[in-house]
Amino acid sequence: MKRTCINLLLLVCGSLAALAQPRVVAHRGHWRTDGSAQNSIASFRKAAELGCYGSEFDVWMTADGVPVVFHDATMDGIKVEDTMYAELMNHRLGNGEYLPTLQQYLQETVRWKDCRLVMEIKPHRTPERESRLIDMAMKLVRELGLEDRTDYISFSIHACKYIHEKNPKAMVAFLGGEIEPKEIKAMGLTGIDYHLAAFEKHPEWLEDAKRLGLEVNVWTVDGEQGLRHHAALKGIDLITTNDPQLLMQILGSRQ
Repeated sequence: MKRTCINLLLLVCGSLAALAQPRVVAHRGHWRTDGSAQNSIASFRKAAELGCYGSEFDVWMTADGVPVVFHDATMDGIKVEDTMYAELMNHRLGNGEYLPTLQQYLQETVRWKDCRLVMEIKPHRTPERESRLIDMAMKLVRELGLEDRTDYISFSIHACKYIHEKNPKAMVAFLGGEIEPKEIKAMGLTGIDYHLAAFEKHPEWLEDAKRLGLEVNVWTVDGEQGLRHHAALKGIDLITTNDPQLLMQILGSRQ
């Protein structure tokens, strides 16, 4: 009887340890693999196939109001925000895909029901442009039935507040790293998504965020040493990485 109780206790402890594991978010998708590229449709599909909890991607709005998925402010020397979509649509990503519109990208994600979307709204020239982009993005998410699978992140406080205003139930995290958790909570946001340097400077923010019920994501953590270190830190819910496969192997070995 005593041995049975010990075995049950070990099983429960193991289950709790597994539950405490951080979740894996592929940074700009799973792009460090054959046939993929950053923010490509293939990068989301490969992140989903890998079994990642989520896949992060970046959204800009062109001069004529078309949301597109791309990270940098410029593409092939052309500023995305100041360029008409017709001038950008034939530009290709590193894997040969054409620059995807947000609609094309989201349509691909519909069938991958176990992988969350982590949509980064890029800071635009004016708050009005950010608001316009958010309105279109959230409309697409709603029409495609993706509201329950979509998290929003941004370096723009205006964007974060506007998303929360439009949908108070949405998961919204600030990326900037300079605002302490209690201020984020007061804004009504649901989490912080900070660069690893922010937590090195303010390690107490992990405990503060947990006490406030905020979700904590850390970016961008790469390499075995960094991934092992952050996977072991108490209070981190998600790790955004360019090495999702390696992180999943590390987490698997810790269970």
